Amino acid sequence: MTRHPTPERTSAMPWSTPEKASVMPWSPARLRLLIALVVADLLLLIGVSATDAGPADFAGRAARVTAEKKVGERLVDLTVDSPALGRAATVRLLTPHGWQDRQPGESWPTLYLLVGGDGNHRAWTEDYDARLRELPQLRNVLVVMPEMPLFGFYTDWFNGGRGGPPAVETFHLDEVRPLLERHYGAGTRRVAAGESQGGFGALSYSARHPGMFRAAASYSGFVHPSMHPHAVRAAMTYLGLDWKAVWGDPVAQRANWRAHDPYYLADRLRTTPVYLSSGDGTLGALDPPGTEPDPEVPGLEDPADPFPEDVISSTETIMARESRALATRLTSLGTSVTTHFYAGTHSPLYWVREFRRSLPMLLRALEA
Repeated sequence: MTRHPTPERTSAMPWSTPEKASVMPWSPARLRLLIALVVADLLLLIGVSATDAGPADFAGRAARVTAEKKVGERLVDLTVDSPALGRAATVRLLTPHGWQDRQPGESWPTLYLLVGGDGNHRAWTEDYDARLRELPQLRNVLVVMPEMPLFGFYTDWFNGGRGGPPAVETFHLDEVRPLLERHYGAGTRRVAAGESQGGFGALSYSARHPGMFRAAASYSGFVHPSMHPHAVRAAMTYLGLDWKAVWGDPVAQRANWRAHDPYYLADRLRTTPVYLSSGDGTLGALDPPGTEPDPEVPGLEDPADPFPEDVISSTETIMARESRALATRLTSLGTSVTTHFYAGTHSPLYWVREFRRSLPMLLRALEA
C-alpha cells in the first residue's frame, strides 16, 4: 500500500478530470465533487454502451455533424452523431487563420491534440488553458480536440468479446477524421499528441495505423499498459467501471492488450519521430507550495515494486516507468526519440510545458 500520510493531493486522481490549474489551485473537496459529477454524468452512458450494444448497432449508419457552434476566437465545437459511440459527442477545433473563408478542397496541416481519461474536449483550452490561440506556430494549423468517453483508453472496447460501443478508435479515426477532411479543412499531413491517456492514444494510433500520423508526442502518458495491468484495474474499479471491458483479461486476452500497447507495437514506429516526457512522481519545479499526495487508490501500488518514499504522485511514477521502458525499446529499434524526464507530478502545468517543448518537432513533421 502507499505510504503517504495524506490521502489526497492537488494535482489529479489517476487519469481523471484535471481542474483549472491556470486559474486557481485545486482542493481535495473540489476534487471529490468533480469526481462525483464525472461519474454521475458519464458512467451510465458508458455502462449502457459497454454492456448492451453490439456491432450491429452502428455498422450500417454513418457519422454526421448535427451542430456547429463558435465558442470563442478561432474555436468551434462540432456535435457528431456517432454510431461508434452510440451517442452524440463533441469535437473542438482550433481553426487556422482564413479557415472561415476556406474554399472547397482547401486544407491545413492537422494536429490531433488528445485529452486524458476524463475525455473532456475542453481540457486543452479551458480546464488547463494551454493558450493555444497565443501560439503563432499554430496560426496555420488545424488543431482537433475530440471528446472521449470516461476512461475510454482510445480503444474499441472488447466488451467480453462482443465489441460494440464505445468504439473510441473507430469514432476518432473512421468517423471524425473523414468528416473533418471532407468538410472542415483537415489535411492529410497529421501529427498526434496528448497527455496521460491522450499520450497513449497518440502513440497507439500512430503505431496501429502506420503512416497516418507523421509524429507523436506523449506527456505523462500511459504508454505501456501491459506493464501495469493492476493500475488499470485499480483506477477503473475506483471509478466503478468494468476494467476488463476495455481489452479483456490481461492473461486470457494478452494478444488484445499487446495489439494496442505501443511497447509491443514499437517496430511500427521506426520511421515516426516520437516525443516522450514524464515526471517521476516527486515534487518538481512547477508544483506549488502545499502540494498534497495523490488520492489513495487501493491496488495502484505493486507490492513487488513499491514506490519510493519521496513519491507523492503515484500515477506519475507509473507513467515515468512506462515512458522510460518505451523510450528504451524505441531507441533500440533506431526510432527518432526525444525524451524529457524530470522531477514532477501528474499535473497540467507540466503537460502544457511539455506540449510547447515538443511543438517544434511536431511542426517539422507537418512541414516535411
